[in-house]
Order: sequence, then C-alpha cells, then structure tokens
Amino acid sequence: MLVLFTDTDTDITPQDAAHYGYQLISMPYSIQGVTTYPYVDFDMFDAHTFYDQLRQGVLPNTSAISEEQYRQYFEPVFEAGHDILYVHFSRAMTATFDAMDAAVAALKEQYPDRRFYEIDTKGITIGSLNIVKEVGDLYLAGKTADEILDWAKAEVDRFAVYFFADDLRFFKHSGRVSGLAGTMGTLLGVRPIIHMDENGKMVSVGKEKGRTNAIARLVNTVEELGDQVKDHRVIVAHTDAPDIANDLIEQLKERFGDDLPIELYDVNPTAGSHCGPNTVGVSFHAKHR
Repeated sequence: MLVLFTDTDTDITPQDAAHYGYQLISMPYSIQGVTTYPYVDFDMFDAHTFYDQLRQGVLPNTSAISEEQYRQYFEPVFEAGHDILYVHFSRAMTATFDAMDAAVAALKEQYPDRRFYEIDTKGITIGSLNIVKEVGDLYLAGKTADEILDWAKAEVDRFAVYFFADDLRFFKHSGRVSGLAGTMGTLLGVRPIIHMDENGKMVSVGKEKGRTNAIARLVNTVEELGDQVKDHRVIVAHTDAPDIANDLIEQLKERFGDDLPIELYDVNPTAGSHCGPNTVGVSFHAKHR
C-alpha cells in the first residue's frame, strides 16, 4: 500500500488531507519565543487573528523540523509494511529536507523493503496545493507510484503561482525573495510581483503601482501564460485580504467565464510569516512557470 504525505506549507487543510488520504506534516512558526505547529497546536487556523498580530508589528520566525520528528512521522508507516509518497513544498526554500533525508536513510536501513518516493512541487502555499490536489486525484483514481511520478516529471513545472504583497518588512526579514530590493526601492504604494521559478525559489519579476494595477497584472499573467487553464483548478489565496482576493476572482471570471474552476484559500501561517498580511496570489496551469 502507498501512503501519501504532504505538509502544512502547501496550504492544505486537514479536511482536504482527509479527503485524499494525506498524512499531514506540520511546519512550525514562532512568535515571541513560542513555537506553534499548525493543526497540532490548533484545530482550525484563525487567519484574521494571526495576520492582525503581524499588522501590529509582530515579525514571526520559522524553523526546520528535526530528523527525529521526520522519523516519528514515517516509521509507523514503514513498520506497517507500507510505502510513502511525500508531496512537499520547495526544497530550495529550506534546510528542513536535509533532516528528512537523514531520517529516511536511517529508516531504509531498518526497513530495506520499503520505498520512499517524493515529489518536490518547487513551490509553496497554493503553488504546491495545486500539485498536491492533482496528485491526490491520481491517487484516488488508483494510479501507481510510478504513474504519479511520471505525471509529476511532466507537470510540476506547468503549475505557476504569481502574487503580490503590501508590506515588504516580512520579505526583508525572511530574506527569501531574490531581486526584491532592487525592484522595489523605497517607492510608496509599489507592490512587487513575485513568482516561484523553475528552481523552486521566490523571485521578484516586476512591480506595479497600487493594488488595482497589481491585480490586473495577475489576471493578464494568467491569460498570457496559462495553458488549458479551465481544465485544471485555479486557486487564489490571501493573507487576511478577502476583499482583494474576491476582486481578483471576479476579474478572473470576467476574463475566463463564470465556469472557471476557481478555489479560495487562506495562506498558512508558516508561509504567511514570510509575506505578511494583505498578500494575494493565484496558481494556475501554465505553459511554463
């Protein structure tokens, strides 16, 4: 039997995870020295309360989980005689997967007949979620690990994510967006347009003055870069900015039709620690990233 894993940095909810059969690895964040594990330390994510803390000046930190924690997630599955497929957020964004690799290597020595497969989505939040859900659909359809991996080789780089943020303090604090300082300067009201590139890194690819122009830029990008957009999910996510997110959804439907298969999510708190409140983005099937 193949057991699916994913992590909370992909924006998946426990309800979605249960639907597809994913076991969920919790990626932590810390505020004022207190570390929180999403969906372990709380059952439901209160996005408004979390992002309001950030508006009031809190700068969260994130951290990797340990080799022993990965072992605790994976060993019961191997011990039960099952194999694992882990669909995870971008390796390029964190050192946590070094600990995972060490845990898996040790477990393989102990359980030599077991197999561990992974799919690096080269994304985070909804860029990963789109792939996690597609893999979940394949799994529910009875596809084998090899068939799913073949799909991933062809399709991972075909799911794009583009977003913009209001407040650069959080990106500057995390240092995870290349090209940001040079793009932004100190212009008031200028919003960087950021995407996840083919290497799984966040890169600033432009700037727009004001939210209206930033939303229009995202819609135009979906139209210009999209491929078979309506045959796949379009996912919009936000960090406690429902009005902005719904404006984006309305404009996407105006451009593509009311039957556009669009879903709306809150950005998880661990990833949201890096972008701050009032960030809005869209993930879609594309010609390339």
